[in-house]
Amino acid sequence: MAYIKAISYYLPEHVVTNEDLIAEFPEWSVDKVAKKIGVYSRHVAAEDETAGDMAEKAARKLFEEHDINPQDIDFIMLCTQSPDYFLPSTACLLQNRLGIPSSSGAFDYNLGCSGCVYGLAMATGLIEAGIAHNVLLITSETYNKYLHPQDKSNRSIFGDGAAACLVSNNGFAKIEKFVLGTDGSGANNLILKTGASRNPQPTGKCVVDDQEHIWRDDYLYMNGGAIFNFTLDTVPRLLNELLEKNKMTTSNVDYYVFHQANAFMLNALRKIVQIPKEKFYINMEETGNTVSSTVFIGLKDAMERCDIKPGMKVMIAGFGVGLSWGGTILSFTK
Repeated sequence: MAYIKAISYYLPEHVVTNEDLIAEFPEWSVDKVAKKIGVYSRHVAAEDETAGDMAEKAARKLFEEHDINPQDIDFIMLCTQSPDYFLPSTACLLQNRLGIPSSSGAFDYNLGCSGCVYGLAMATGLIEAGIAHNVLLITSETYNKYLHPQDKSNRSIFGDGAAACLVSNNGFAKIEKFVLGTDGSGANNLILKTGASRNPQPTGKCVVDDQEHIWRDDYLYMNGGAIFNFTLDTVPRLLNELLEKNKMTTSNVDYYVFHQANAFMLNALRKIVQIPKEKFYINMEETGNTVSSTVFIGLKDAMERCDIKPGMKVMIAGFGVGLSWGGTILSFTK
């Protein structure tokens, strides 16, 4: 069996408020951004601050806040779509920077909004197979470095941040069974087309999509309508499959922490699956959508606010870029 033993997170120092965005885009209003997106401010990585830097800071907070000795770590996994280098793996650099034993395994994996859940699934497999005993799972993303300065929609949504989680053979939340899924046919709905091997050089190309949003090859593009429809179609099925696989009903689930995409989408989703407001986590006012880190940040926040208490069963789910999705149940120990 595998458990979550500790969670910490790091947010960059620089904060961009809605007032800052309105100064650049006066056709918007502060209330409009806050009401639709659910975000009042977001943290943005410094120009010279990488996902690896943020991952290191999140891990060091984890060690300090929970009295964890890095010498006890025997595997490192880093979820990021903005690695420090194409190679080597940023996780290998973190092994050295964090003073983790060289006998530890380490790798990066490229995934976005469902990355936290996928990481928990892999960490659970490593522990249950006896390959590792203490897995340091880190999520870290600097999407703001991929956004065009005039992309007011995505700049209002995304924040940068990192989270660190220790998965072990004991802890405060037992990790139950998983449901994972992928639909690569929707890959173009959330994509950065240039910079890697398929299209290594910038093209400067941009077109207007069917929602009159500009699709720039050299910057992150998100088809908001398509992602919205994907979420409302996929997540209710994911919820039902999770309940069935874990032999549960909705009455057995005490709380839900889903990927914090945006408030409008989450509220629509909550109504479709008929989850009471008091059992459904939404809090991205000061962080925005931090991609793979939203679920870990949400879990820690909900525990600190006592929305999650010992003895509760909590459903977590991630969904988005890939397209991909995943979920599991966390059984908090009494």
